[in-house]
Amino acid sequence: MHHAQHSSGKGKAAFYDVDGTLISTNVVHAYAYYAMNEGSIRGIIGRAAKTVASLPLFGALNTIDRKVFNEFFYRYYAGFSEDRLLELAEDMFEDVIEKAIYPKAQDLIDEARRDGCRIVLVTGALDFTMRPLARHLNADDLIANKMQFVGGRATGKVIPPIIEGANKANVVREYCEKHGLELSKCHAYSDSASDYAMLTVVGRPTAVNPDLRLRALARSYNWPVLNVR
Repeated sequence: MHHAQHSSGKGKAAFYDVDGTLISTNVVHAYAYYAMNEGSIRGIIGRAAKTVASLPLFGALNTIDRKVFNEFFYRYYAGFSEDRLLELAEDMFEDVIEKAIYPKAQDLIDEARRDGCRIVLVTGALDFTMRPLARHLNADDLIANKMQFVGGRATGKVIPPIIEGANKANVVREYCEKHGLELSKCHAYSDSASDYAMLTVVGRPTAVNPDLRLRALARSYNWPVLNVR
């Protein structure tokens, strides 16, 4: 086994978008749901999130510009301690995320692992919110946005570069350079045309539960299309 690894040259990884690819709820909306329904968190993210969640704007913003939306939402974390946010992330995993994992998501990951891939989640969500999911799915690595903490408290700002859209392709490329992996042998999975750059940067892209634009792109490039719902 060891020799086979060497003779085949560089290693490879499988990169997974999370929202819509491995789990059904858009996690950002899950937060809103959570903020509205959980007494424990209500005091924490406060009435602000509750108000935001009830606005039609809340849903609309997300479709218009994820980046703007995220920056808008992350401000509500300002002032909370890192410990408390880690605790909340565990609660949210149990209450919201675990139930939202697609039935075939684990199969998708196990298949890549059997093929000798390192498993990496690549998401625009905040890292602490995704860690319980990464652990649950047995991922080797998590590339996610990082909340800025000063003196153990969240500032409400995310540390650049923001992980989203075309930037995901850059982080995938950098990850491969850093770990000596071969991009042409790597896999990438996403449901969204906004991840087009990440899909084209690897040798083996797959469209998972694709949106209309990604379905059209997958068809024209002859990429495999999977449904894990």
